Amino acid sequence: MTAAPSAGPARSTDARGGARPGSRTAAAALGMCVMLVFGLGAGVNLAVGRLATSELQPTPTQVLWIVDSYLIVFGCLLIPSGAVGDRFGRKGALLVGLALMIAGSVGSAVSPTVPLLLAARAVTGAGAALILPNSLPLLIGCYPADKRGHAVALWTALSGGGGVAGNVVGGAVLQYFDWQALFAVAAPLAAFGLAVAARSLPRVERHHHSVDTGGVLLLVVTVFCLLFGIIEGSELGWAAPAVLLAFAAGAALLVLFCRYELRRDQPLLDPRVFRRPGMRAGTLGIVVSFIAMYSVFYLNGQYLMNVKDYPAVLAGLGTAPLAVVIFLVSPRAVRLADRHGSRPVVACGLLLVVAGLGLFSLCGPGTPYLLYAGCIVVVGVGSGLSNPPLSNAVVTSVPAHQAGVGSGVNSFSREIGGALGFAVFGSLLNIRFTDTLPAEVRQLTDGAAGGQALGTALRAARHLGGDTAAQVREAFSASMADSLRVIGMVLLLAALLVMAWLRPHDAQRTTPGEKR
Repeated sequence: MTAAPSAGPARSTDARGGARPGSRTAAAALGMCVMLVFGLGAGVNLAVGRLATSELQPTPTQVLWIVDSYLIVFGCLLIPSGAVGDRFGRKGALLVGLALMIAGSVGSAVSPTVPLLLAARAVTGAGAALILPNSLPLLIGCYPADKRGHAVALWTALSGGGGVAGNVVGGAVLQYFDWQALFAVAAPLAAFGLAVAARSLPRVERHHHSVDTGGVLLLVVTVFCLLFGIIEGSELGWAAPAVLLAFAAGAALLVLFCRYELRRDQPLLDPRVFRRPGMRAGTLGIVVSFIAMYSVFYLNGQYLMNVKDYPAVLAGLGTAPLAVVIFLVSPRAVRLADRHGSRPVVACGLLLVVAGLGLFSLCGPGTPYLLYAGCIVVVGVGSGLSNPPLSNAVVTSVPAHQAGVGSGVNSFSREIGGALGFAVFGSLLNIRFTDTLPAEVRQLTDGAAGGQALGTALRAARHLGGDTAAQVREAFSASMADSLRVIGMVLLLAALLVMAWLRPHDAQRTTPGEKR
């Protein structure tokens, strides 16, 4: 096939092919935006306890929706927001997203009631959805053609590091301030990013394709049902009627969406793109990596704060090695893929991710932090190796004029992986943990759902003392090990499927739509 028309990301290069003056400033602004998006999603989990006892007096269900409203709106709008950027301009879409993030963050910080807080969190999620899929094509445009693989590597490193940064900053803020400060701190950061991006980002050529409104509506409702089922399944139980109904509706709507898109001349997302091995391998591989990463995020807070008795700020810092390693390894993954082919690099990365989960299963109450950090490093090296070539495989599987949609699929794969990591690992851990608790502690968890049962028992362990507290910690460690082994085996099978699909050069193209 011939190369796609050069209607992709803006070319921010000078006549000699080097980087455009000021492109480093633009890249830095985009990097901060990406980290802010993922940081806002991760950091709020540390504030759940404060929110539950705040003057808003939310119910347990409302507390969960304060967290989940951002994630669900964000996930639902990722691919449509990429299409909006392709049609009306990626710079404008990103700037509108930053403005919505400022409004949502301020609204969250000053909300006097739960409904207003939920609405503000939804606005923040909509802003994040406009930012993320448009940031990758814009970042690629800041680099000369022969360096665009490094732009993808930087973006993937920032997306992984953003979740860690959210935990670190969130822990530090909550150590000294109340929950409102966690939302308030995002507003000036987004305002700074808006000012710098408005001045430094180049205008990007618009593509005069109509937005597939019907496809957008079908996809939004489909994704809402699937994300609702995943997120609520861990809290209500996977056999709960609402969860089963959500999955059934999501599956039916997905079939309807595919049939609708196949009849469109200009579809939002042509389902036939998943016939390409690179797209299938890239999306599944990213999901695998982010399931592992968010499983680590989930257990990190529980393990360090409740088993090791770390304060919130130190628990947040506990995952810092993950971000450091991803930042160091991701650029090298591009060079390794260019030299040896993408398949061995991705294979090595995904196998290291699975091996890291296996090492985590060996940790217990007496494990020193240095050994625990070693497990984090193994997962980080694996993610840093696999994610850049996998992201390249996804974004280069779509035509150049749909670079925003391709980036949206790439981002959505991360969102699904993160949601599954929290939900599935959390459910496995909670079920196993409850079964192995001492009888006197199990009574304290009766009626609690999902992660609430786990948190209730671990907090009670601090006050029980003696052998009972030690038994609770041992029960947690044993259930953590069993859950990690189950997740690890499933991810290993998925990783083998990724390796079978991925062709040697699928992840080495650097321009959307390019074929070798």
